Amino acid sequence: MTSFNDFGLAAPILRALSNEQYVTPTPIQTDAIPVVLAGRDIVGIAQTGTGKTAAFALPILNRLAATPRRADKKCCRVLVLSPTRELSGQILESFRTYGRHVGISSALVIGGVPMGRQVRDLMHGLDVLVATPGRLLDLLRSNAVRLNQVEVLVLDEADRMLDMGFIHDIRAIVAKLPKERQTLLFSATMPREIADLAAQMLRDPARVAVSPVASTVERVSQRVIMTDKPAKSALLIELLRGEVMGQSLVFTRTKHGADKVVKSLHHAGLSAEAIHGNKSQNQRERVLGAFRAGKLKTLVATDIAARGIDVDGISHVINYDLPNIPESYVHRIGRTARAGAEGVAISFCDNEERAFLRDIEKLIQIKLDATDRRSNPHAPERPAKHHRPQQNAGRGGNQRNGQQQRRKENGHQGQQRRKDHGRQGQPRRNGHNHAPAAALNPESIATVGFMRHEPRRHTAGDANQNTR
Repeated sequence: MTSFNDFGLAAPILRALSNEQYVTPTPIQTDAIPVVLAGRDIVGIAQTGTGKTAAFALPILNRLAATPRRADKKCCRVLVLSPTRELSGQILESFRTYGRHVGISSALVIGGVPMGRQVRDLMHGLDVLVATPGRLLDLLRSNAVRLNQVEVLVLDEADRMLDMGFIHDIRAIVAKLPKERQTLLFSATMPREIADLAAQMLRDPARVAVSPVASTVERVSQRVIMTDKPAKSALLIELLRGEVMGQSLVFTRTKHGADKVVKSLHHAGLSAEAIHGNKSQNQRERVLGAFRAGKLKTLVATDIAARGIDVDGISHVINYDLPNIPESYVHRIGRTARAGAEGVAISFCDNEERAFLRDIEKLIQIKLDATDRRSNPHAPERPAKHHRPQQNAGRGGNQRNGQQQRRKENGHQGQQRRKDHGRQGQPRRNGHNHAPAAALNPESIATVGFMRHEPRRHTAGDANQNTR
């Protein structure tokens, strides 16, 4: 397809796309939209920045436009589950943008805000409900929502929901859904648990794959600075005062680390704010709004909190802490070089993080340029405190140790789910075999119409970054 007009979408949807000056569909949209329009289940393997939100939102809106009816009280026709508040908000905004001339009813159900308004939104029935799993379960338990009329279920960023410990919540939610439904699952990677979940929940799904997780954005200049851990703060200040002219997104591994970085930047007279799971929803929205408007130059974030940040003007991504999950590096640097722009990714690496760096270079199959700023370049490597478990690790002791560590950092698991927060910077990976999409066992899912595309230059990002 070379134009959205070729899909046969309803006129009100095409008018909304024209209003947004969206013309050319991305590869995931080209392959997924016809399949979803045909009523098929689908497994879409795609990273953020590929346009996957529009890939499911547009055909769903077309279905709603073709069969207008109001759901019963407390019910919804379409349910979209996503891992974080920010991503959920982005998805809802996309539905409202593309469906502005269709006249759909929609609502957001997320943690961190009072339930009252969400209960009122559900009272009269909805076309589209976008939710995080924890808060949706809370509403189910209080009989504020019923899922017996769901026609379409979307699981977005399924691997992230697995990382955050939502797999059992998802199963509990799906058990409340009608068996006769259309199910759309999107994931950047295909770990065994997600493949099993898809095999159980989807019927003869078509499979579409773009942008393997091991590929990094080609317009991003990547480099590493070897440094001592205590020197990271001064190094960041040096970069922000010198090289970084545009907006920057700084990643830390923990929530406490993000606050500490912001404090040091404020002490140096630099404007910066943090976004992470301990911030209230109002605080997060205020900070994100300032960042999107260009009023805030530096945003410090954890991996989970950064999901849903969709800003064109980020010139630099700085990994203050290297991620202990190599795929997270790919997600992080994908926040720059949006909409055809160039970008820079700079990673700090201390002696405890050298194993993380090796894992990243192995995944992306690139030896990153490195500058050594350590006080002692010959210092021995120190073991990482939070190194990623081996991919073939068993589920026994490692799983229990991971759970103990998660409880230690975030409190009781149930409380964590209610707040819809993952373990910042340390997603639950014990025993999860997260492999790139190409490694998916074809026997795990009945697949039809497999299509793979290399990343296209000058194409769309997520739903609100299509070629203009």
